[in-house]
Amino acid sequence: QVQLVESGGGSVQAGGSLRLSCAASGSYRRYYMGWFRQAPGKVHEGIAAINTGGTSTYYADSVKGRFTISQDNAKNTLYLQMNSLKPEDTAMYYCAAGSAGFYSGSWPSPSWAEYWGQGTQVTVSS
Repeated sequence: QVQLVESGGGSVQAGGSLRLSCAASGSYRRYYMGWFRQAPGKVHEGIAAINTGGTSTYYADSVKGRFTISQDNAKNTLYLQMNSLKPEDTAMYYCAAGSAGFYSGSWPSPSWAEYWGQGTQVTVSS
């Protein structure tokens, strides 16, 4: 079992930054970790992922160069640093854990995830 709790969302103006955190507990270190987002009326989008050792990452083209995924195993926390935010980044952001790597399996489909957090809202105004 894995438990995930996100925090750090909020409202920011375009060009600003936010850092999302995902506190993990249970057997999460066995899993790849990722961030999804869902904008109103749209499907979940897998935007960033990191492998179990933290040595390999994946970014969707929509966030590449602006977002950074990282993890701090000492704090049992996954992060998503979001810079140069745009109004189109407005969405509910979810932390997720999955067994399959992000170059195999169903990533970045939401069917990749086996565990989900409750989500945190990010709103970017122009």
